[in-house]
Amino acid sequence: MQLLNSAAVLLVLTGAFLGLTLPFGKLAFVAGVAPSLWAFVISLGAGTVLLTAFLVMGKRPQLNAHMLRYYVITALVSYAVPNLMTLSAIPHLGSGYTGIMYTLSPVFTLLFSVMLKLRRPSPLGLLGIFVGFIGAVIVGFTRGQVGQPADPLWVAIGLLIPVLLALGNVYRTIDWPAGADPTELAGGSHLMTALLLIPIILYLTGGFPVAPLRGIPWLVVAQVVASACMFALYFRLQAVGGPVYLSQIGYVGAAVALLAGTLFLGEIYQLATWGGALIITIGVLMTTKAQRMEAKALVATKAA
Repeated sequence: MQLLNSAAVLLVLTGAFLGLTLPFGKLAFVAGVAPSLWAFVISLGAGTVLLTAFLVMGKRPQLNAHMLRYYVITALVSYAVPNLMTLSAIPHLGSGYTGIMYTLSPVFTLLFSVMLKLRRPSPLGLLGIFVGFIGAVIVGFTRGQVGQPADPLWVAIGLLIPVLLALGNVYRTIDWPAGADPTELAGGSHLMTALLLIPIILYLTGGFPVAPLRGIPWLVVAQVVASACMFALYFRLQAVGGPVYLSQIGYVGAAVALLAGTLFLGEIYQLATWGGALIITIGVLMTTKAQRMEAKALVATKAA
């Protein structure tokens, strides 16, 4: 499909599915599911669906030392640790506020990309990232929901999430296995994540408490579908847009999480929080326009 070659379309779709993960995580917590177990559900479900789709397409996975290294590092830096931190922070910060932490990922991704001399955005793209960052700073100073100010410790933990995500964005680009299929990489990385989470779950909970999952089958299915769709598009966006553009799914995800938390979960945020979210949206529109301009310029260059 032509749409799956559009970085802008991929950005919006991937960010939207990311945003749904946060309110789903809050609902799981309310139902008594441990954050570590919910992170396991996300990765096991997404990995199983994606690997099955890959096999149905008639393809066969490859496994060598490079692929194994890629899976382990990606699983730890991009998924296992950030997801565990995110799901642990949601009960303390709210799903909308936690989602906004993702909006800092483009800043760190850009910093690491420049340091490693990877692709750098155009001036308009850089300005869009800066505008988005200003919006994120405004939101950060509001410190959570009205009447429920966030604990500075959990705010600090939340700020570590985008750092890890940025490291993962850059790592996946510089170590992408030659000729590897995005669906294969997405499925393999998440199955590895699920495997690595098993000892963490056992350590944190003293067992494998799956009983609460039986009471929310609809939520489990919804989360698995959202995760599978997100990560299938996620790796495609990585290949099409690069690490800096990919990192901006946090802007879209934050907006979706903020709206979902307000409309469906009873979360209430200050006017300044919404103002910051609006500024973040403007930043996304600017970077999306910059990406389209860069794509058109590249096509024109090739045609010449």
